[in-house]
Amino acid sequence: MTSILILNGPNLNLLGTRQPEVYGHTTLDDIKALCTQAAKDLGCRIVFEQSNSEGALIDMIHAARGTHDGIILNAGAYTHTSIALMDALASVELPAIELHLSNIHAREDFRHTSYISKVALGVICGFGAQGYPLAIRALHDHLV
Repeated sequence: MTSILILNGPNLNLLGTRQPEVYGHTTLDDIKALCTQAAKDLGCRIVFEQSNSEGALIDMIHAARGTHDGIILNAGAYTHTSIALMDALASVELPAIELHLSNIHAREDFRHTSYISKVALGVICGFGAQGYPLAIRALHDHLV
């Protein structure tokens, strides 16, 4: 059975209350439920995690090797700053999708740069919570 690790970075634990004009009112628990249903529909397994710590995210990426078939990463602000996350993804050699709730290309200039996309299979952004099931389907289809 295909296994996908879904990682969520800093401040995503505050979804639903954090800048709802940008990120909406959907909570991370709501998104997890969407992901669980999408995985069930596709017959794959997901593990859904969140951390505000760059090091913890790196550790989870490292642990994915030999455990999961691919990674979906919403790295939050680390997308634009973390060479270490980029290196971790490149090191484990698993297909990865970069994911964002908002359209980062329609926001501040600093959000237009992504270290993650340099090693990602693709990028999904701007579809809100529905981006997660889209990413699961895209990665699943790539893997099977």
